[in-house]
Amino acid sequence: MSSPARSSAVIGILGGMGPAATADFYTKLVATTPGSSDQDHLRTVIWSDPTIPDRTEALLGDGPDPTPWLLNGGRVLREAGATVIAIPCNTAHAFVPRIADHVGLPIVHMIGEVARHLSTMSPRIHTAGLLATTGTVRAGLYQEWLGRFGIRLVLPDDVGQSRYVMTAVRAVKAGARDDATTTALLARAAQGLTEQGAQAVIAGCTEIPLGLPAEVVDVPLIDPSLILARALVRRATAEGLAGQAEKG
Repeated sequence: MSSPARSSAVIGILGGMGPAATADFYTKLVATTPGSSDQDHLRTVIWSDPTIPDRTEALLGDGPDPTPWLLNGGRVLREAGATVIAIPCNTAHAFVPRIADHVGLPIVHMIGEVARHLSTMSPRIHTAGLLATTGTVRAGLYQEWLGRFGIRLVLPDDVGQSRYVMTAVRAVKAGARDDATTTALLARAAQGLTEQGAQAVIAGCTEIPLGLPAEVVDVPLIDPSLILARALVRRATAEGLAGQAEKG
């Protein structure tokens, strides 16, 4: 892939959900961008707002609606010169329909990109498992998108969701990203999905890849943050090539 450096794109990262996941996403964006010098990389604006109310609590009716904070973040990014928005938080995508027509910038939809990626894998993925926040699960975000591609989704049972997945997510948010107990909880939840026939496991919360190494999962572990980063690089590269063609 050629360098996207000549692209006019300015990536706006709407982050802070949580801060470690935002930092991890930018690291992946840099690592994914081809090039051999600073100048080969993409211009990026990061708005990391950890005061955004908890997305899962809002979806479960236990907390305030984060939409005003997300709209404000979109405004900050637009005024800072961003030309496209990336949101490295799976659960926040439940609120994308509320903000998409108001931020004035295109939003690259992380969950849509994951669904497209799964549809291109070989051997073909018929069943995928999801490790995600309870908010993401209840919102049906992955169920809807994977269904468009004919992919069945399997989920942890209620005990696995609360005792393993959400306990681990909270631990990573609290800083326990390299903790053996956190990894063991997530690995156990992933095993439950593969036992249900999952041919791939989606790390559908941006904290999960920070606590679950891919090598402890028996099937491919799909990292939505990495897929989103690749999608942004592809988009910027295409824009850069189009711009060069117009000049040439």
